[in-house]
Amino acid sequence: MAQIVLFHSAHGPRPAVQAAADRLRAAGHTVHTPDLFEGRTFDDTESAHAYQEEIGGADELLRRAVAVSAPLSEGGLVYAGFALGGAIAQNLALADEKARGLLLLHGTSDLREDAATSIPVQLHMADPDPYEPEDWLNAWYLRMRRAGAEVEVHRYQGAGHLFTDPELDDYDADAAEQAWAAALDFLADLDD
Repeated sequence: MAQIVLFHSAHGPRPAVQAAADRLRAAGHTVHTPDLFEGRTFDDTESAHAYQEEIGGADELLRRAVAVSAPLSEGGLVYAGFALGGAIAQNLALADEKARGLLLLHGTSDLREDAATSIPVQLHMADPDPYEPEDWLNAWYLRMRRAGAEVEVHRYQGAGHLFTDPELDDYDADAAEQAWAAALDFLADLDD
């Protein structure tokens, strides 16, 4: 079974993150859920972004994520995350030669031109997604494939941005169940 580090969204370590971790653990995986926000949670993106800037922005979040992940990475991690956490997970996975996979829910990050990886990647996105327009996702997919990754993209028409979080207006129960079923299959395949 996989050892997974699962990063929260810009809304912080909400109950949906723990519920997702519990779902993955029930399938036999070891899951770590680092809290990059020191326990703070947010109901709106404006407050979340203000807090991120207050603590030092993206660089500080990445530093915190590295500090948590580095001691765990010896055996090969699967990096995963929700939205902002997906962007962080992607950056860490592409920098970790031992990474076993990358599971992205609701978010991606830009890739350096010289990025290279052979890890399997699975992405789950709303269709459309206001934070990740079609042009961006197409370019991301092509760059990721050019980097050498095996990429699988799942789109959920009509779902909101963070459609897996039952406490947010974006929640879509059917899309969330489809996403988790595909994610569990993806993680099971990493063990083959």
